[in-house]
Amino acid sequence: MQVKKNTVVTLSYSVTDPDGNLVDEGHDPLVYLHGGYDGIFPRIEEALEGKSQGEELIIKLQPDDAFGDYDAELVLIEERDSFPENIEVGMQFERVGDDGEEDGLFTITEIAADKVVIDGNHPLAGTALVFTCKVAEVRDASKEEIDHGHVHGPGAHHHH
Repeated sequence: MQVKKNTVVTLSYSVTDPDGNLVDEGHDPLVYLHGGYDGIFPRIEEALEGKSQGEELIIKLQPDDAFGDYDAELVLIEERDSFPENIEVGMQFERVGDDGEEDGLFTITEIAADKVVIDGNHPLAGTALVFTCKVAEVRDASKEEIDHGHVHGPGAHHHH
């Protein structure tokens, strides 16, 4: 069976940076619903279209194809007293703006006596990636999976 719209694709994979440094060893297989459901980066989905079980691919992703370019405007300095006492560098939190809307996920990158530096960029923003994968399995998606826009069952993230 070939990878096409409304198939469930299981990939064994690994991700490195362009120098070969391991970013994600792909310990667990990646299972997603193929066909524009945003379960995987569009550039990877495009490369997998028409492939069959057992085929292997190496896909080079520029930052725009993956986690985007690094945006210096997403690095903010906040007052230390706006945070709980027990914060640590590396902690992540959802930031809510003055308008009450979520601004996204931020990571604490530095803590000083009276200031905290937070970064709203994905840790891999600005990084080119090399995605190496093998199509481990392809099957037709169920009607329920298509209706919900994601895979159900083992290896899938099911949130309703």
